[in-house]
Amino acid sequence: MNQLNFSGGPGVLPASVLAQAQQALIAVPEIGLSILGISHRSDWFADVIAETERNFQTLLNLPPSHAVLFLQGGASLQFSMIPMLLLRQRQQTADYLCTGYWSSKAIPPAQLEGNVQIIWNGQTSGFHHLPIPTELNFNPEAAYLHYVSNETVEGLQFHDVLGLDNVIRVCDMSSDILSRPIDVKCFDLIYAHAQKNLGPAGVTVVIIRRSLLENAPNNLPEMLDYRAHLAAHSIYNTPPVFAIYVTLLVTRWLLNDIGSLAQMDNINRMKAAALYRAIDESAGFYCGWATTATQRSLMNVTFTLPNMALETAFLQQATARGFSGLTGHRSIGGIRASIYNAMTIEAVMALSDFMQEFAQS
Repeated sequence: MNQLNFSGGPGVLPASVLAQAQQALIAVPEIGLSILGISHRSDWFADVIAETERNFQTLLNLPPSHAVLFLQGGASLQFSMIPMLLLRQRQQTADYLCTGYWSSKAIPPAQLEGNVQIIWNGQTSGFHHLPIPTELNFNPEAAYLHYVSNETVEGLQFHDVLGLDNVIRVCDMSSDILSRPIDVKCFDLIYAHAQKNLGPAGVTVVIIRRSLLENAPNNLPEMLDYRAHLAAHSIYNTPPVFAIYVTLLVTRWLLNDIGSLAQMDNINRMKAAALYRAIDESAGFYCGWATTATQRSLMNVTFTLPNMALETAFLQQATARGFSGLTGHRSIGGIRASIYNAMTIEAVMALSDFMQEFAQS
């Protein structure tokens, strides 16, 4: 039985993309060589980089003020590269929101580079909700604001842009980039590792306002300097050719098969609604992790059952039915159904039906 991948990451990829990637492992059609053996210095790969950049520009309506980079090190390396660029050797303080597992991981590396102010911390309440606007006191003199748009572990998602327009706005969109339209002009730096919505692990996309690089510190190692990667068109060192190629295929799928990010958003909302309906109509059998319905994630549906024995039985029966990767993150347990872009409506409806059957039984 083929399993349906509801894992928090690596996430599911479109079937058509998997078929093309399978073909490319043997031979890329226009080259006749395996993707694993094509030089990153070839004209063909330079075209791959260029087309992938163009596709991001089209999907996100990127203005010329923003550049697209394909880097390595995952989102975790960005936790350090960003404060090295924006906080090192400055007297300002950076504002950080601590809204879940991953945003809390971003704070210690920033503290190594300068002063950090945690302007909201949900840890004491168990990360069951996000701040409301009246709880946030943004510093107009901050070096930058950093937040995570979608917390994959807890299943919490911001549905509005945060911060002040006169303060540099940095956002980790690792788990919801290209899942919905966004106004990129509002952001100065967006970063996202690939293994949720973009492709396989190995490449991290950074969308950066070019003007941020004008005052970059001069004591950065070149490998950790955005300017070096921009000048080299994301081929400063040997890049993950296969991961970038699959990311290209995913952007083509979004453009040609889905049509637009607005349409992708409509599909994602229908998928999420089906699972949240199963939770809400279970008479308390399923308990959503997010305590505020308007803050629920459209990418990661997290919930618990009345006790561990039932959660174990749920996971065992779900696996037997072909639903894989539903175990919640080790930090909070429970159940997590990740329904990234490539997860089909049919698969989500099948999981919803199973949830209702299990609750009734």
